[in-house]
Amino acid sequence: MAGHSKWANIQHRKGRQDAARSKLFSKLSKEITVAAKMGDPDPDKNPRLRLAVKEAKSQSVPKDVIERAIKKSTAGDGDDYEEIRYEGYGPNGVAVIVEAMTDNRNRTASVVRSTFTKNGGNLGETGSVGFMFDRKGEVTYSASVGDADTVMMAAIEAGAEDVESSEDGHIIWCADTDLNEVSNALEAELGESDSTKLVWKPQTTTELGLEDMQKLMKLIDALEDDDDVQRVTTNFEASDEVMDQL
Repeated sequence: MAGHSKWANIQHRKGRQDAARSKLFSKLSKEITVAAKMGDPDPDKNPRLRLAVKEAKSQSVPKDVIERAIKKSTAGDGDDYEEIRYEGYGPNGVAVIVEAMTDNRNRTASVVRSTFTKNGGNLGETGSVGFMFDRKGEVTYSASVGDADTVMMAAIEAGAEDVESSEDGHIIWCADTDLNEVSNALEAELGESDSTKLVWKPQTTTELGLEDMQKLMKLIDALEDDDDVQRVTTNFEASDEVMDQL
């Protein structure tokens, strides 16, 4: 598994419970509000909103929170948010992409830059690490939906590009522009997915030992603690032994 998949596992293991959960809910709510503002407030007519709602549900965001976030868009909230991507390097040259949604570009840039600097990384120009990643759609299912062959057949029929199956579950990849169609087709065949989202998939990975991994986690934690930051992706690779020691 590449960096972002493993990172999801780390977060799960670390379980930074309540504070992290409320922060996650607010980030997912912000994405719903902005998606509804940019298109139709009906998820069936707005693919981006549909994916945002789906992701929120997969993270157990309550229905009333989701509905409130959609209502906010019609009340004018989300007008001032702009999406910005920052790129840089973490410890040991690991590539880092930070996706932010902000109503104050200068504030966010300043915080992101100082967070990189304080945690042994450095912020680069836009495009400085983006070429090391591909923009992809990612749909995940638990292992219980079927064996690798069953999921592979469903993925091929749905128009997906690739599948990674392991005892932890199935990750199905598709072109970013096909995510809505592919996820709908998979849902008809395999049922509700665990997660459906657009991601940055690393083309190559950087292997990290325990010390560098701890430094990288400190940087990612600090970035994710900022309310303006929606998502952090890296291209690290780490052995199971290292992961178990975190």
